[in-house]
Amino acid sequence: MRRRAFGAVLGAILLSGCGVTEQTSAAPAANGASPAGPRANATAITAGVPITDANRDKLQQVGAAVLFWSQEQRDQNFPHMEASFPVHVVKAGGRVRPLPDGAPLAVPAAAVDAYIKSQNVAGLIVLQDGKVRLERYARGLTRDGRWTSFSVAKSFTSTLVGAAIRDGFIGSVEEPVTKYIPDLAGSAYDGVTIAQLLTMTSGVKWNEDYTDPQSDVARMLSGPVPPGMDPTVAYMRTLPREAKPGAKWVYKTGETNLIGVLVGNAVKKPLANYLSETVWRRYGMERDAFWMVDASGREVAGCCLSVSLRDYARMGQLAMEGGEGIVPPGWFAQATRARAPIGRPGFGYGYQWWTYPGARFGGQGIFGQSITVDPASRTVIAMVSAWPKATGTDLSVARMAFLEKLFAAARAQ
Repeated sequence: MRRRAFGAVLGAILLSGCGVTEQTSAAPAANGASPAGPRANATAITAGVPITDANRDKLQQVGAAVLFWSQEQRDQNFPHMEASFPVHVVKAGGRVRPLPDGAPLAVPAAAVDAYIKSQNVAGLIVLQDGKVRLERYARGLTRDGRWTSFSVAKSFTSTLVGAAIRDGFIGSVEEPVTKYIPDLAGSAYDGVTIAQLLTMTSGVKWNEDYTDPQSDVARMLSGPVPPGMDPTVAYMRTLPREAKPGAKWVYKTGETNLIGVLVGNAVKKPLANYLSETVWRRYGMERDAFWMVDASGREVAGCCLSVSLRDYARMGQLAMEGGEGIVPPGWFAQATRARAPIGRPGFGYGYQWWTYPGARFGGQGIFGQSITVDPASRTVIAMVSAWPKATGTDLSVARMAFLEKLFAAARAQ
């Protein structure tokens, strides 16, 4: 898991820091048209660092250094990633879904304090039945602040596939990927379905080892890009097949970025705009969010949403409730069940959601970001952190043990 997590964030961060030529940019036209060509509803609200010739090299250096920031740099930058990177704004609407106070969770305050301190937690919230039973902030984060998601963003991206199906932009997850990304035709993605892209079971060969300069995640943006083609698509179409589609799970950051291209092509607008329309406004998120953009001016679909703690919790609540009016009926039941084994008993992978023992599910990002949902107790726990390292068995085990204490307290009510 360590190698996959490091590679995932490195690929996303490198994407977010290189080659953007303008900040006012958007998703491509449908059917693989050039990003520079005509678009409908294409204007995104931009913020963050503008990309100019003078600062492009600096941004690339910052992007590559994220994994090696000091603790002080993590504390300073994780709440303010837009200060270092260009972003699109996910606008909140006027109506906010309330999170009323519930009975305080019966867990010793000293135990919560100890975990927050030892694991560099910046924000922790526990919802049960949509009510706040525990909410804590540290490391300078406040209720009004935001914190970067890293790979928790993958679960938001997959939800946009469901929204696009409900809204009629995508037919179903059984459609071929090449219908929406024609530039992949003739590649190993022939015959691969959207569902297989969502579950990372395309059968396309991929090396996610960021320590290897010849790995796919390292080389993804190093080659030439044909005019009018998305940079991720240009690389992914060169990969060979190693297994029959649906037969083998391999964690591939590149494929989550392909999902972003696919949705953008289908809806003909930036992902940030579509996330605002479908999730932020329909469900009632409280704060604007920021989404980093990549070399083509598209949002980095597998990473790098900056979201408030309460809105992370709302996302978990939305998934647990089923997303009525946002995704098709039954979408989250399908998305959050184990659809692909990952080689660890009791754990699996759904549509860009991790699945856990006891029918729990969630999103995870390096440095301690997580949304964890326990439908049995109707509980959602969201946590954002600045772990002292990107990932590690010691950190994961400690988090699982702490989450179990919180879920147990919620079950006891």
